[in-house]
Order: sequence, then C-alpha cells, then structure tokens
Amino acid sequence: MKLRYILTGLCTALLLSSCSDDFLDKQPLSEITAETFFNTASDLELYTNGFYRMFPSTSIYNGESSTDNIIQTELSDEMRGARLVPTSGGGWSWDYLRDINFFLQHYEKADDEAAKAHYGGVARFFRAWFYFEKVQRFGEVPWYEEPIDPDDKEALTMARDPRQFVVDKIMEDLDWAIENMRADQNVFQINKYTALALKSRVGLYEGTFEKYRGITGYEKYLEAAVSASQQLMDNSPYGVYATGNPEKDYMELFNSHDANETEYILARAYSEDLNIGHNVNYYVTTSSYGRPGMPKDLVNSYLNADGTRFTDQANYDQLSFLQEVEGRDPRLAQTIRTPGYTRVGQSIELAPNLGATVTGYQITKYVTEPVYDTNNQSITDLPIFRFGEVLLNFAEAKAELETLTQEGLDVSINLLRDRVGMPHVLLASANADPDAFMAAQYTAVSGTNKGIILEIRRERRIELYMENFRWDDVVRWKAGQTLTQPIRGLYFPGAGEYDLTGDGQANVVLYEGDRPANPISGVQYYKLGGDFTLDANGLIDPHPSFNNRSFDENKDYLYPIPRIELQLNPNLQQNPGWE
Repeated sequence: MKLRYILTGLCTALLLSSCSDDFLDKQPLSEITAETFFNTASDLELYTNGFYRMFPSTSIYNGESSTDNIIQTELSDEMRGARLVPTSGGGWSWDYLRDINFFLQHYEKADDEAAKAHYGGVARFFRAWFYFEKVQRFGEVPWYEEPIDPDDKEALTMARDPRQFVVDKIMEDLDWAIENMRADQNVFQINKYTALALKSRVGLYEGTFEKYRGITGYEKYLEAAVSASQQLMDNSPYGVYATGNPEKDYMELFNSHDANETEYILARAYSEDLNIGHNVNYYVTTSSYGRPGMPKDLVNSYLNADGTRFTDQANYDQLSFLQEVEGRDPRLAQTIRTPGYTRVGQSIELAPNLGATVTGYQITKYVTEPVYDTNNQSITDLPIFRFGEVLLNFAEAKAELETLTQEGLDVSINLLRDRVGMPHVLLASANADPDAFMAAQYTAVSGTNKGIILEIRRERRIELYMENFRWDDVVRWKAGQTLTQPIRGLYFPGAGEYDLTGDGQANVVLYEGDRPANPISGVQYYKLGGDFTLDANGLIDPHPSFNNRSFDENKDYLYPIPRIELQLNPNLQQNPGWE
C-alpha cells in the first residue's frame, strides 16, 4: 500500500508540474481543463492526489528547531528575536488554494455521486488545511472560495477578513468533509477520521489562542475540539499502540519503518526502493549538521517513574547524568540516549555523542539502523496526525472549558501514561498542588484548573516531542517568554573524566589547556571553553552569546506580510509591530 501511495503521488505531481506557482498571473492548469476532465471518479482522485504535496516532509521534526524544543549550533530567528519583514515569499503563497478552488468549481460535473461526495470532502479538507496554516502564521487573511481571474482587480485587492470569520469557514469545510468523506482506514490517504483530527486540532488552537487574549466567543472552538475528539475516541478504528512493554512501546511507535496503523491516522510515506527518504538519522547522529539536542528544561519536566516531580528535589539541576536519568518517565529513555541505549538491530550500548549534540542530550526519536545514517536515507514514515494528539486535544480543551473530570483524564491522557507504565494523572491532586516549575514557564495559567492545565502542557510537550507542535503551542498559549529562558544542557562540575553509560568506565573527558596525551580509543575528548562552555553552575551553555534574548509580545506571535504584497494590494494592512 505504501509503494502504491508514493507512486500515485509522484504521477500526480508530474501531471500538475506544468502549473505556475505565481498567484497573481497563474492560468488554469495546462494539462487539465474543465472541458476534458472531472468526468469520472478516477479524474477526481488523480487531481486531488496532487494536494498531498501540501503536507510537510522533514519539517515534521525540523520545524521544532525554531523553538526551545530542539537546540542547534545556530539559534533560529524566532529564538533570537531576529525575524525581519521579507521582501517576498515569507509563507504568503496562494498557489495551492487556486488549484483547490478550481477543483471545487468543476468537480460536480462527474457522474459518480459517491466519488463527488468523497473527493469534494478531500478538497475541502485541504482548503481547511491551507487556511489553518495561513491563520496560524498571519492571523487575518482574505478568504477566497473561487479561483481568481487575473483581471479581477477587486478580488486581487481584497482586504483581510476577520480571524473568526476565516476560522468559521475552515470549520464549515471540515464539517462538510466529515459528513461526506469515506471512513475507509488508510494511513496514507485522508478520510473522515483525518478531517475529524484536523477539526480537533483547529478547535483547540483557535479556542486557546482567543482565550489567552481575552477574545469573546472562544468557547465554541474548544467545544468543537472536544466534539471532534470524542467522535474519534468513541467511533474510530484508532487507539494507543501498546504491546505491554512500557520500556519500548513509545520508541517503537516512531522508529518502525512502516507507519503504525493502530495509532497513526495519517502519515507521510518514505521508501528505500524509490529512494524517497528524509534525514533524521543523519540529523541527530552527525557532528556536521546542526548538532541538535534536547534542552535541560525539557529534561527536567519529565516526571519520576513513580509520578513524583523531578524538580521537587534539592539541586535537581546539578545531578550527574546517571543520576538525573535514573528512575524517570520511560519516555525520556525512549527519546534521548540514556544508559543502556543501543541502535536498532545492534547490541552495543552507546553513550551520548556530545560531538553530535550541543546540549549533551542526544535525540533518538525516529532513529533506525545505522545503514540509514547517510543524509536523506531514512525511511521511517512520519506522523501527520496520530491518535495520541487527539487524546491530548480532548483533555486540554475540556480543562480550558472547566468541564474536565477524572473520567475524562482516564479515557485520554492516562491511556498515554498506561503505555509507558506511568501513574495516572489525578485531577484533584494536580489542582490542589500546581507544579511551581511548570507555573514559572506558563505564567498566564490561572484559576481552579491551573494545576491540571500545567500537567496537560507537560504531557503534551513530552508526548508530542519532535512532531512539530511546539511553536504553535507557545503561540496559542501566549507563552512567548518561554523561548527567552536560559538554554542549558548536561551538568559537569568541571574538567575530568565522566561515565555516561553506567559501566564504570569513562566515556567523556573534559579538559582545559592542551588535549591529554595518549587519548584512549573510544573515549570522547572535549575542551572546556572551546568545544563546550559551562555556566557558573556547571551546565553546558551552548549559546553564551545569546543569553539575553527577547520576545516582543506585541508582534512576535504572528509573521509579517512581505513588502511586495503590501505594495500590490493597498488594502492589506501589515501585522501589528511589523509596520
């Protein structure tokens, strides 16, 4: 099935490749016209398969490097507060919308009613996807339901529509898709369940975005998220993947070559046979491509295996690596290298390679056999929608609405806890004693549900790590200041020998001055002040020159509209703060 999906997508892409990407002067598809096409179910399927190009590829995980989830050798413009107004581009692209609306304008001439219902839903799903991305990036945008004639100056110079109007139109498209699309389970093609998953995501995003900015009417979006999530939880073939092995199940969900059809609602396919790969193995194992690492504040947020808070103990930030990773939520050891880690298909235990990660916490999510370590050779299918996200959406939306119960937690987040053998989240306990460590990160959270909202945010960041949610979560929570907090890594008290595997042998030597003579084979040597900088507390500081970063609350939650677009359309107004 995976091979067939990729081949179909390639054929469609080739068919549509003659189309211009310029929104203003784009002509009707040169290979497809309303007079000769849109007559059969096959026509509708072939055309809509081209929309799948809209989905992200490696940005599923690379996108998190723009936030505090993945720290690299170069900090993103978002993290440094260094974004500028672009002259052109910048995400203000409308070519896919033209193709979608062209389809919706003509598809009903087909003679197959069932096909029209399904593929009409597919097109509306992708229009919702398109506009959701635009709203997330720019806020208010003009809404178009028909392809625009290049000579239609009125349409081409439309002002931006109100945010809630656009989101309501997104929801209308998704409701139509949910009502009309097939429910056939296919991990590589969208269906009714995918539309429900997107509705769950959109509802949670918009509901919390508006709530944390004091915008009235946010409740209907949270209620939509709850409703869509509930339908998936009660009436879909999906569930939490678990084999009863809490020490491996989370990791195996992501490092399997083939998408897990139990939990993945939709995935992006990769194939060794067709030489279609991504670069996750290369990204996290090489010393020449960003050296990505998990930050210490995220490591600190993982609970102890018994459910107690790691950050409640004294000096939690100055424990040795062996001490800090022992007895923690099993997802930590299934996301970064910890003692006992081995590559897939191998038995040699490996220490973190500090040359491949600027924080010392080396990422392992999606990583497979070493044979795929060459750039763009990884073939793990990557998740776009999975059931675990739906459970988190459900719990958070209900918590924000103040309708969450212990039963609601047990059918959502606690199913994810069960997979890794973690104790259940208890509503009363969480609200009675909110975590001070989490509260310091998310200062806008208040009220009777403060404790459980903080716990849900903890769970979401851990469970969905490296799945491209962090920036969107920070934006909707109005939590931009979390991106300015100090970035730190492993603790080392100073120069010396360190055991990072627990076998009693040194794996890492930190030195000052000259490199030690007669270095031991297999031991990593790093110069303090050269390869690594330690702060006053002995923590790796990967970016000592950027410890005074800023986030402008008045402008940085949205991106600027490119200058050329403002010149072409005098009715567009620049986003606040970017003028």
